[in-house]
Amino acid sequence: MKGDKSLARWYKLIDHPVQRDLVNDNVRFKIVPSGRRSGKTERAKRFIVKEAMRVKGDYFVSAPTFSQVKKIYWNDLKLLSFSELFSVKPRESELIIPFPNDSTISLIGLDKPSRIEGISFQGGIVDEIADCKPDAWSINIAPALDTFNPTNPSYRSWAWIIGVPERAGDHYHDMVNYADSGIDPDWKSYKWISSDILPDDVIQAAKLRMSKRQFEQEYEAAFNNSTGRIYDDYGQANATQETLKQHEQILWTHDFNFTPLSSAICVKREDSLFVLDEIVLSSAVAGQSALEFIEKFKDHQNKHVIIYGDPAGKAGEKHGHVSDYTSIEAILSNNGWQFTRKVRPSTRSIKDGQNAVRAKIANAFGEVSLLINPFKAPYCHKSLLTGQLKEGSTFLEADSEYQHIGTAIRYLVDYEWPVIKKIQHPTAVSNPSSQVWKNR
Repeated sequence: MKGDKSLARWYKLIDHPVQRDLVNDNVRFKIVPSGRRSGKTERAKRFIVKEAMRVKGDYFVSAPTFSQVKKIYWNDLKLLSFSELFSVKPRESELIIPFPNDSTISLIGLDKPSRIEGISFQGGIVDEIADCKPDAWSINIAPALDTFNPTNPSYRSWAWIIGVPERAGDHYHDMVNYADSGIDPDWKSYKWISSDILPDDVIQAAKLRMSKRQFEQEYEAAFNNSTGRIYDDYGQANATQETLKQHEQILWTHDFNFTPLSSAICVKREDSLFVLDEIVLSSAVAGQSALEFIEKFKDHQNKHVIIYGDPAGKAGEKHGHVSDYTSIEAILSNNGWQFTRKVRPSTRSIKDGQNAVRAKIANAFGEVSLLINPFKAPYCHKSLLTGQLKEGSTFLEADSEYQHIGTAIRYLVDYEWPVIKKIQHPTAVSNPSSQVWKNR
């Protein structure tokens, strides 16, 4: 029965009518604002390899950064093209796959869009277009597709432009509107939602760990109107009058900005995070924050604290230097406190951290699991209530006196309740003989 269900999902995927049109339509520029993990990238991988084998020419695959395009595409394209059988092997340092018919596929990072210039391409994939620079298409990519193939004069260069929607009114949204307008026969959009492809239990799990807005964007391919607020679902439902109980385990999370030096005092109750106090100091260093903590909680019965915060606060530890964390921990230890440090080894995606906080504020079912006492932790409250995005950015935080403590909360939430993006389903497997495939 389990195998029958997996097979049914696979048939649903390969026979999806919109995906079938995406592959078969004779349209130059296909824009694909479809749901996360719903097969658009896997379709793109197979299509570009097929075209490179069918029509001699130079092709490209691009993403917002070089490391991103390598991670998403490189190994799969080598497998799909059977490149290990070629006499000329893939050029690992340049990320170029040469084909026996003299075609090539080049992987290009669009953090420097000029990398795509200088070659006339037969076709290409632009992935995660919403995170690319707004003018990368018009200035850098489109001119590289104005090409003529002397061996196949009727062939027209093409591009698939794919990615999950971001904000209504951004450059990606403008491209979709243009494709949908019908004024240009060279453009067409192809949209489907993740639940067309993914099993119900995966969709339900996504709703639990995502905010309503994020779920609509990531899995239902919706362009959401933005208020400019980072956490626009935060409001009265997230307020609490709860206070710290003497026996509770304190979670202390930091952002080591010089002024204000900001940290939040939290507790975990079942699966909810309660932000119940804070320490905000002007022109201070980590050791002063620790002294303030010792005085503030000198009567607290549970003398064990879990420490969270910015990985950059560990600077110098590899060379035996005192860091922000070791300074705090020495003062705690000297005053009878035990501690556990929970800090990631390196900085993670800001956007993923913000999405993790959004899901705690309220998930797609409307369940609230992040609560703040606005009287005991006013900076924390104002940070989530008023925090704005930098103008023109989809994730960078505008500078304010409340920004840093919101960042501290993000570090804790991203450690304990991270957004998990990797979802296994049939399209995610390039090699059908792999163990993942067998288990499905």
